[in-house]
Amino acid sequence: MLKRIQTILEVLPKDICSIVSSIPTAMLEDLEEIRIRESRPLSVISKGQNYYINNRGLPSTKPQSGYIITGEHTYSILQLISNYSIYAIEDELRSGYITLRGGFRVGLAGQTVVKAGEIKTLRHINSFNFRISREIKGVASFVMPYILDGDYIMHTLIISSPGLGKTTLLRDIARYISDGFRGFRGAKVSIVDERSEIAGCYRGIPQNDIGFQTDILDACPKAKGIMQLIRSMSPDVIVTDEIGSVEDMHAIEEALNSGVKIITTAHGKDLSNILEHPTLGQGISQGLFDRLLVLGKTLGVGTLESIFDGKSLEKIIDGPIRLSKGG
Repeated sequence: MLKRIQTILEVLPKDICSIVSSIPTAMLEDLEEIRIRESRPLSVISKGQNYYINNRGLPSTKPQSGYIITGEHTYSILQLISNYSIYAIEDELRSGYITLRGGFRVGLAGQTVVKAGEIKTLRHINSFNFRISREIKGVASFVMPYILDGDYIMHTLIISSPGLGKTTLLRDIARYISDGFRGFRGAKVSIVDERSEIAGCYRGIPQNDIGFQTDILDACPKAKGIMQLIRSMSPDVIVTDEIGSVEDMHAIEEALNSGVKIITTAHGKDLSNILEHPTLGQGISQGLFDRLLVLGKTLGVGTLESIFDGKSLEKIIDGPIRLSKGG
C-alpha cells in the first residue's frame, strides 16, 4: 500500500510522512482520504470512517488524540505540491484542486480571491484533502451486458451518493467500451474530465487506464467540453461525471441529437431522489437515458442496488449485488 501512495508521501513533510507510513496496514489498505487542516489534528478516512492519527500512526475516534498540523506543515505541503512554484499552479488553485503524478487529486481550501463574481485563485491555503484514487479493473464486467445490445451502446446514467464508487465504475465502463471485449469490437470514447478524476491526468497524460481508443479533455467544464468533443473528435461515446445543471442537460441533448452516446453520473440517493431534481428529473421523464444504474452501500461501497429501464422506469434487475473485479 505504501508503494501505491508513494507520490502522496513525497509531498508530505517528513514527520507527517513518517506518521502516515506507520498507520496500521489494514487501515492503509482501505484508505480513502488524508486530511490536513492547519491547527487541527491529522485525520484519515478509511472504509468511510474518520479517524484521528497520533504521532505514532495509531488511529482514534477522539480529536484530541490526533497529531496537530502547524502552519509550517501547510506551507511545506504547498511548496512541495507546486514544485516550489505557486504561479505554475494558478489555474489549479482557481479550481480548488491539483492532480499529482499517479492520478491522485488534492483538494485545497483557504481564502478565495473573487473578481467579477468568479474565483480567481486561493490564498492562505490551510486545508488539503489527499484523495486516494482507486482503479479497479473489471468492476464493470457485470453491468456491461445491461448497457450494450450487440453493437448498440445505451445512453446510461449512474446514480449514487458521493463516495460509493460511481467514478470507479464509470472509468471501467469507458475502458471496456474503448478496448472492446469478446462480442464487442470497441468504440471511440471521449471523456470530459472536469475534475481530473476519471482519467487522472498528470501534465496531460492519463494516469488511469481508460482505453486505447479514448481521448480526454482534462479540467474542462462539462457542457463546453461535450460540445467541443462533438465538433473535434467524432466520438461514438462521450463519458463525463456528475451532471446536473441546465447547461449540462442541453449539451447532452445536443450529443444525443448528433448520434453520440452518453455515459454519465449524477449525485442522488436513489431513483426517486433524482426524479425530484428539477433538471435531471425532467431529462429522465423525457426518456433521455436507456439505462439507469443505482449504486448504494447495502453490501458495502460499490453495491449495485438496481438497474432500471430508462424509458419505462421498470426494474431490469433488483440488487443488491456487490460489484468487484471480475463481476
